[in-house]
Amino acid sequence: QVQLVESGGGLVQAGGSLRLSCAASRSIFMFNDMGWYRQAPGKQRELVAFITRLGSINYVDSVKGRFTISRDSAKNTVYLQMNNLKSEDTAVYYCNAVRDGKQTWGQGTQVTVSS
Repeated sequence: QVQLVESGGGLVQAGGSLRLSCAASRSIFMFNDMGWYRQAPGKQRELVAFITRLGSINYVDSVKGRFTISRDSAKNTVYLQMNNLKSEDTAVYYCNAVRDGKQTWGQGTQVTVSS
């Protein structure tokens, strides 16, 4: 069974940056897609960014120009670089991987942006 482990969350001031990491226990190329979701208190979980096996990338409109998803296949790791953070980015961020319709989730990492 594949495991995803997130790291890199924390407390940052508005305008600051954080980089989240998602380390997979197996090759990330076994997945069709890998991405980042977030869930703020009282809100539904939303897709933030994803990258396909072939390298196509998409972002939710609210993070375009501020967040960058990338991967390092040698480390089996997907990253989310978050710049110019805003208070509305405060949420638990989850790594997600999809293979043949089956989803795998990480445990989540808290990101808190203070204004």
